[in-house]
Amino acid sequence: MMSRETDQRPWGGYEVLLDEAAYKTKRIWVEPGKRLSLQFHRRRDEHWFVVAGRGLVTRSEETIAVTRGSVVDIPAGVAHRIENTGEETVVFIEIQTATISARMI
Repeated sequence: MMSRETDQRPWGGYEVLLDEAAYKTKRIWVEPGKRLSLQFHRRRDEHWFVVAGRGLVTRSEETIAVTRGSVVDIPAGVAHRIENTGEETVVFIEIQTATISARMI
């Protein structure tokens, strides 16, 4: 069995589930009281599906409350992050896809 790429961070961590030419899928977890840094990606869109926990997603100027079953789409170039506002670990599945212009390069 092939080992998966994982990374521990001060806020939690992630595990790469699939890494293909056109997409990448990760399981990301954020510990209670922690948050990811505000970031954006020039050439990829992200689709987040929350599977556990409760938090707040910042997407540009918008704040979105999320819980298990919530879905958030993040277009390329949009600043975003997630913060865990609950008492249990937030876990979400992230699907990254290249934007159309990036696929043409």
